[in-house]
Amino acid sequence: MTTTKKELAVAALRNGTVIDHIPPKALFKAVKILGIEGLDTQLTIGNNLESHRYGAKGIIKVADTFFPEETLNRIALIAPTAVVNIIREYEVVEKHPVELPDEIVGLVKCDNPKCITNNEPMATRFHVIDRDPVTIKCHYCLHTQTN
Repeated sequence: MTTTKKELAVAALRNGTVIDHIPPKALFKAVKILGIEGLDTQLTIGNNLESHRYGAKGIIKVADTFFPEETLNRIALIAPTAVVNIIREYEVVEKHPVELPDEIVGLVKCDNPKCITNNEPMATRFHVIDRDPVTIKCHYCLHTQTN
């Protein structure tokens, strides 16, 4: 008789936020977008974990921290398959995919070297014109780029 042992690749979380199904190549960009590098709370980052749906995935678990929806949705720019789970007392109380906002401010650099945002100290601003593949247009120079 053969028995299989199943274990969690990442420890359970009592309270906090879990961002799952992040493409491995986008994991550390997601960490940067969330700004969690200096948090004093428990943080678990797993990369190249087994995923039945995608083959491999990344995951971020942040204990006792709940992010604004606006911050979480910025991850959709680099990880449109990401799913947010809100955990309370070891139970998933909320689960939803990230959603790309219509406007992205201060996150993406314009590819146009002549754009004012590359020559003056000001935040970039893009409008999403297509979600698959993600295509954005600079508010200032109207240059489009695909991320």
